[in-house]
Amino acid sequence: MNAQDNACLCPCGSGARYGECCAPLIAGTLPAPTAEALMRARYSAYAKREIPFLLATCDLSETGRDGKPRKAATDEKATRRWSEESLWQGLKIIRTEKGGTGDSEGVVEFEATYTDKRGVRQTHHETASFKRLDGRWLFSNGDLKPETVRREGRKIGRNEPCPCGSGKKHKLCCGR
Repeated sequence: MNAQDNACLCPCGSGARYGECCAPLIAGTLPAPTAEALMRARYSAYAKREIPFLLATCDLSETGRDGKPRKAATDEKATRRWSEESLWQGLKIIRTEKGGTGDSEGVVEFEATYTDKRGVRQTHHETASFKRLDGRWLFSNGDLKPETVRREGRKIGRNEPCPCGSGKKHKLCCGR
């Protein structure tokens, strides 16, 4: 991280400079005071490709059904690929529950907007749970909120004429 990075606005959308907002959390010089602050820092870490921070802020305290410690909620290769192959465009915090300085658990619902490697704009909508362990906020798990696809106009039937004007049925033309 250089001085120019620190002077830029933080990717998390707080309006503060990166060096005064998420950079100290990602560098480990300051702990996240709230669950929302950790969520913002994790988004910034995706935007800045700080994969070690993302992995280090996952809760590994719980055990799986087999009694062994559960693996990180994130796969390092997949996390790195998603971070590096995306152009991160913004974070919107929708709501928070608890997660304050005196709480041990918290929830942050958010939308992260990015453009994927194909150039398609995407929105990742998630409700994330956080836990404070030994005075440190950690990401516990996330519940994805699928986006409902809304069709513009009416649906074209399979046996209707194709709207491209070919004269063929839709199922034999553009509907393939």
